[in-house]
Amino acid sequence: MIEPKKILYVDDDAGLRRLIQRALNKRGFDVDTAESADEGLECMKSKQYDLVAIDNHMPGKSGRQMLDEIVAVEGHPAVVFVTGDSDTAVAVEAIHAGATDFVVKTVGDSFFDLLDSRFRQAFARDRLEREKREAEADLREANERLEMLVREVHHRVSNSLQMVQSFVAMQANQTASEDAKDALAATQNRIKAIGKVHQNLYTRGDLTTIDLDEYLGTLVEELRQNMSETDGCVELAYTSDHVEVSPDDAVNVGVVVNELVSNAAKYAFAEAGKGRVEVALAAIDQGYSVTVSDNGAGIKEGAGPEGTGLGMRIIKAITRSLGTELERLECEQGTSHRLVVKTAA
Repeated sequence: MIEPKKILYVDDDAGLRRLIQRALNKRGFDVDTAESADEGLECMKSKQYDLVAIDNHMPGKSGRQMLDEIVAVEGHPAVVFVTGDSDTAVAVEAIHAGATDFVVKTVGDSFFDLLDSRFRQAFARDRLEREKREAEADLREANERLEMLVREVHHRVSNSLQMVQSFVAMQANQTASEDAKDALAATQNRIKAIGKVHQNLYTRGDLTTIDLDEYLGTLVEELRQNMSETDGCVELAYTSDHVEVSPDDAVNVGVVVNELVSNAAKYAFAEAGKGRVEVALAAIDQGYSVTVSDNGAGIKEGAGPEGTGLGMRIIKAITRSLGTELERLECEQGTSHRLVVKTAA
């Protein structure tokens, strides 16, 4: 058997309270009454109600003031505000303050029928609101669990890539061939470029985008340190605008920058000669551009790639996946390459 809904009716009119209690009890409700806002609030402390109906005009604390105290409590019951004909503006204000509905007092049985109807509507509306809040809370909890899971995946991928990087370094240390050492060092740098994206993702709040300027800044700094250990003659500079991209785009751009900077440092300058490599990230209309320039000897027209050419093949494959291509810009000295990526509007 379904228990009747528990209602508290607060009104300073004793006769009306008795009539309402009798009429609503006949209509299937369990009704308590209180003659003042303070008495009503005390009743709510000792008993749980499904709905509270409040008359606005009462001596001492008004119904509007009582409403504010009720809605300040989390999980409060539905509230129906009861007013006279001249108080509709106050009733509308009460709705904005958190009341579920309002009723204008009338004379006779029609008022009891109106209360019955509005109370049942208030129960239905309150149930829907509670179900909505519960669904939103469940969704937030599910999203938090998913974020934790995705963050943990990125953490583990980052750790796995660091382990692979260590294996490659061990292999390089046991290799006598300088060409093999160079190839393994290049592989290490590519792994670092990818690993830093995953490291960035599990340490930041947003898992859907990456600050490309910050990521490239970290990557360039690591390249700078590597270059200072092997060749202190090459200076590496970096300038940037703020750009946000997807993790996939960050991985692709990072690998391209790694290849271009490494190639420039290795091939652009005469042996033991000094040089400068610049990386510039710029925000453009509906996208961004990345430029890598050096002040080295430049590339002779028609000359084939130095080394194995693997780096440029990697760059071409990545730029195709980004929906663009690598441009070689005209410059008075050295070589300058630019990558322009258009993002969705």
